[in-house]
Amino acid sequence: MTPEDFLSQFVGANIVLLLVAIFLIVSVFLGVRIVPQSEKFVVERFGRLQSVLGPGINFIIPFLDRVRHKVSILERQLPTNTQDAITRDNALVQVDTSVFYRILNPEKTVYRIRDVDGAISTTVAGIVRSEIGMMDLDDVQSNRQQLILRIKAQVEDAVDAWGIEVTRAEILDVNLDQATRDAMLQQLNAERARRAQVTEAEGKKRAVELSADAELYAAEQIAKARRIQADAEAYATEVVAKAIADNGLEAAQYQVALKQVEALTKVGDGPGNQMILLPADAVDAFKNAFGMLKGRST
Repeated sequence: MTPEDFLSQFVGANIVLLLVAIFLIVSVFLGVRIVPQSEKFVVERFGRLQSVLGPGINFIIPFLDRVRHKVSILERQLPTNTQDAITRDNALVQVDTSVFYRILNPEKTVYRIRDVDGAISTTVAGIVRSEIGMMDLDDVQSNRQQLILRIKAQVEDAVDAWGIEVTRAEILDVNLDQATRDAMLQQLNAERARRAQVTEAEGKKRAVELSADAELYAAEQIAKARRIQADAEAYATEVVAKAIADNGLEAAQYQVALKQVEALTKVGDGPGNQMILLPADAVDAFKNAFGMLKGRST
């Protein structure tokens, strides 16, 4: 018996068993689905949504259930989108935006929206124009983080029905037309000039205040010196008056003579003085002074 005859007899006798085995193998192959960690499978039965398979081993009914969509649940980034917007103070700006999102409910995404990226981009563009239209140009430049949060919140509300979560929204750049840039540059230069003038005026004011304080301090010190000198002269006058009261007229004559001698001494000490003119009573003054001293010594 040839091998071909043996094989044909074996198949003919066990055809039912072979068909059953093939059916079981195909059923197992079609009924077991291994889903990767980064994906979810959408299963349909007779064209209707049956279930969503998560990561791991899953079982479906062979020949009835079919995996229609394999959806990635990884976070995605939309291409950078540029749209024009007009601020509340009628300034034209170009805003570059980027949005990050991920699909949470694939059954909503595949049955409610066809082009996810295009839909989100259109939604973001409309929201950006609306939000910037309610803000002045200076607010757009200075409150960018607040604007991003408002845009993100509104985009999340808009795409919630599609089973999508917006994880982050970014405003990459805000560009201005040339006319607006020139106007802002002029404004900036004017503001710098104003600040420079204010600083210079404050410096001059401070200088005047310091000069006045210095003059006031000098006047106070001169007044203190004069007061001390006046006190000293008053004390000296008081001592002389007391001496006159105690010793009579001779003490006064002695003081006058002594002052005259001191004055003549200062005149003689002057530079280049070869001749000294004495008053007529100078000799009498010296005589009286020495006489008084002689009288005291006795």
